[in-house]
Amino acid sequence: MRSLGYKAAAFASAEDFLKAPECETADCLITDIQMPGMDGLELQGELSRQRPNLPIIFITAFPDERVRLQAMDTGAACLLLKPYDGDALIGCIEKALHGKPHAHA
Repeated sequence: MRSLGYKAAAFASAEDFLKAPECETADCLITDIQMPGMDGLELQGELSRQRPNLPIIFITAFPDERVRLQAMDTGAACLLLKPYDGDALIGCIEKALHGKPHAHA
């Protein structure tokens, strides 16, 4: 992310992210759906109250259709299946931040 000019920060858990100053300033969030403690969908629900316009990109190793629909129906910018291609992640970030996919040469 840094090589593309984005500032990135990592957090050990959803709860840590919610307590961090970056929660108020982040332009986009990339999170796994399955995490210990608060999962990604619960995090999305909390952020829909605190930061309703924060774009969220989900990643998951478990392609459950019900979970995918729930994430997308509640406003996820993108959902990527592991393993995902770096270009796919860049495209999701560009779409989330600028409303259009990133053009790759």
